[in-house]
Amino acid sequence: MSDDAPPSLDEVRKRIDAIDADLLRLVVERASLAKAVAAAKAAAGDGGKFGLRPGRETALLKKLLAGPRNGARPGLIVRIWRELIGDSLATQGPFHIAVWGGKDPGRAVEVARLRFGVAPALRQVAKPEDAIAEARSLGGVGVCALTPDSAWWGRLLAEPKLKVFAALPCLAAWGPLSALAVAEVEIEPTGADNTFWVTDAAQSAKAVEDALSRDGVAATLMVEHGGLKLFLLSGYYQADDPRLARAPGKLSGVIGAAPQPLDV
Repeated sequence: MSDDAPPSLDEVRKRIDAIDADLLRLVVERASLAKAVAAAKAAAGDGGKFGLRPGRETALLKKLLAGPRNGARPGLIVRIWRELIGDSLATQGPFHIAVWGGKDPGRAVEVARLRFGVAPALRQVAKPEDAIAEARSLGGVGVCALTPDSAWWGRLLAEPKLKVFAALPCLAAWGPLSALAVAEVEIEPTGADNTFWVTDAAQSAKAVEDALSRDGVAATLMVEHGGLKLFLLSGYYQADDPRLARAPGKLSGVIGAAPQPLDV
C-alpha cells in the first residue's frame, strides 16, 4: 500500500476520540481554576467586584486568532473561548444578563449568548430601562437592541458609572451590529476600537459627521430618535477629548467603547 494512502475512517475516529479525551481533561482543568482566580482576587481585595474584563478578553481572543488555525474558522475559536470565559466568570461570582430586543427579541438573545455564553442567567425584559437597571447591579449586564424607535442609549449620559463595552455580534460573519452591551466595568482600549458618542445637535447627521471629520474624527450615524443621535466614532476616544467638545450639540458625551469585530 502506498505511503500516501489516506488513513482509514476507523483510524481518523480513534484520533478524534483521543483528542476529545485530551480536550475534556484540559477543559475540566481550566474550569477548576476559576475558583483559584476568585480566591486570588479576594486576597487582593477585589473579591466584591465584577470580574468582567472586556479588554483582557479581546487581547486573548486576538492572540488565539493570530496563531496557526488550519481548518478552524474564527467563529469556532471565539465560541469555544466565550463559553470558557463566561463559565469562569459565573463561577467566580454574580453574573446575569437582561436583554431587551425591541421588535426582534430572538436576535438580541442570540447575539447575547454568542458574546457571553450559556453560563450566566439570562432573562428577557419588556423595556430597555429594565436592562439598564440590571446593569447597575453587581455582576449585571444589560443588552439592548439598536432600534429607530428608542433612544435608550441617551440615558447613559446621566449614568457615568455605566458604559457600553461590547457591540454585538462580535464577529462580522455573524451579521451586522444590532445591539450594545452595558455594564459597570472598566473600559480598556484594545488598539482597534469604536467609541459611542451621543449628541442632541439639531443639525443633520451629515452636518455633524462633516464637522467631526474636519477635526479629524471619523463618525457614522448609528441611530437617531427623539432629538438625540448616536454616532460610532472610529477609534478610542476619552470623554474629555477636545475634538468632541467642539462638536455640534449642547448635550453630548461618550457613553462607552467596544472592540471592532474580531474577524475584520
